[in-house]
Amino acid sequence: MPEKVLLTSREIGRALARIAHEIVEKNKGAEDVVLVGMRTRGVPLAKRIAEIIEGFEGNPIPVGTLDIGLYRDDISPSELNPANQSHTDIPTSIADRRVILVDDVLYTGRSIRAAMDALMDMGRPSSIQLAVLIDRGHRELPIRADYVGKNIPSSQDEEIQVQLEEIDGVDEVVIGSLANRQLIRGN
Repeated sequence: MPEKVLLTSREIGRALARIAHEIVEKNKGAEDVVLVGMRTRGVPLAKRIAEIIEGFEGNPIPVGTLDIGLYRDDISPSELNPANQSHTDIPTSIADRRVILVDDVLYTGRSIRAAMDALMDMGRPSSIQLAVLIDRGHRELPIRADYVGKNIPSSQDEEIQVQLEEIDGVDEVVIGSLANRQLIRGN
């Protein structure tokens, strides 16, 4: 199956604007809200959502970066490279704040579980909410997003890839076959 574009730059922008409005509506404003983007693509998404909220609320929203490397259950501690550790930077205390965790794709839920563990080690937020650009299903844990840009049912043989201008030079979401991608890469 060749890659197919699921969301264009314009559609990503609309999805993020909708998520920003839903966050403000659900939280009755943006007071005490902190956005925390999961490395890598959750970070620029969190920054974009914060800019949108600031645009209509008038106040800046703190945005942090969360690295879940130490909390992942699919990598043993001996496999982790200490030099690449802890790219976590949250500019304010999350204690008693409403934390909106932001990621690009929600799949099994394992990364989100790791992120919640990491957040709890930094303080006790009043709540943790989840915003994702894409929810593709296939949960292994009982985790669901509070804010979803687009639900995209997919098979486990497919890969959904979010590409963002800040990292990839283009804004789009594509879906393709894992088998084709591995053949192209020579794996």
